[in-house]
Amino acid sequence: MKLQENKPAIAGLLLTVAAMWGIAFVAMKNTLSRTDVNSFLAARFILATVILIAIKPSALKRINRAFLIKGVIIGVLLSSGYIFQTFGLTKTTVAKTGFITGLYAVFVPLIAAGLLKRKVTKLQWFAVSLATAGLMFLSFKGISIGVGELLVLISAVLFAFHIVSLGEWSSGLDTYALTILQLGTSAVVTFIASLKSGFHLPPDSGVWSAIVFTAVFATAFAFIIQTWTQSFMPPTTIAIILTMEYIFAAGFAVVFSHESLTMRTLSGGSMVIAAMYLIIWAEGREKISA
Repeated sequence: MKLQENKPAIAGLLLTVAAMWGIAFVAMKNTLSRTDVNSFLAARFILATVILIAIKPSALKRINRAFLIKGVIIGVLLSSGYIFQTFGLTKTTVAKTGFITGLYAVFVPLIAAGLLKRKVTKLQWFAVSLATAGLMFLSFKGISIGVGELLVLISAVLFAFHIVSLGEWSSGLDTYALTILQLGTSAVVTFIASLKSGFHLPPDSGVWSAIVFTAVFATAFAFIIQTWTQSFMPPTTIAIILTMEYIFAAGFAVVFSHESLTMRTLSGGSMVIAAMYLIIWAEGREKISA
C-alpha cells in the first residue's frame, strides 16, 4: 500500500505539523520581546533553507523557469502571512493568535470559489457566518477590533491563498525543490523587510533556541509534509487538519506560558472550531453524493 493511501498515517503526519506550529507560537511569543520580528523570521527561514539545501542540493537542478515563478509566488504568500501573523502575536495572546489563524480553513473554500469557480454551498456560507461570529467574540473590543487580532486575521487570508495556490500547483512538481523555493523566497522577503530597522542577529541563547526549533521542526519538516500532502489531497481537507494547530497553541499557552483562557475566548474559539468542521463535513458529503 502506498503511503498516499494510508489516511491515518497521513493525518498523523499533518497533526504532527499542527503540533509543531502550535508550540512555535509559544516559543516565538516568549522571545519576540527581545528581538525584531522580521529579523527573527529571516533567521528562521534562512536557516531552514540552508538545512534543506545542505541535505539535498541536487533538488535545485529540478527547478526551471515555470517552476521558479510558481515557487516564488507561493513563497511570497507564505512569508507575507508570517509577517502579519508574527506582528499580530506581539500584540495579542497565543490562544487568540492560534484561533484566528485557524480561520484560513474557512477562507480556503471561498477563495477557491472565487479564483477556481468552485461552488460554495449554503452550509459553507453558514460556516463562514459562524466563524465570523466567533471572530467577533475573540477579537472585538467594544466597537473596534484589536490591532493584534486584525493583523492575525490578515495573515489567515494570506495563508488561505497560500494553501489554495499550493494545492493547484504542487501536483507534478518535486516536493523537496518546491519546499526549498517557498522557504528561500520567504527568507529573502523577511530579510528585506528586516532592513528597515536593521537586521539583528539573535541576542541570546533563548532566541537562538527558538529560531533553531522553528526552523528545523516548524518550517523545514512541516512544509515538506504540507507540500507533499497537497500534491494529492484537497486543500480544504489539508486546511481543516492543520487548524488543529490553534488547539495545540491554546493548550501549550496554558501549560508553558500560563495564559488563562477566558469564557469569551473559549466561546469564540468553539464557534470557529465548529465552523471549520462544518466545512470539512460539507466537502465530505459532496464527495459521497457525487
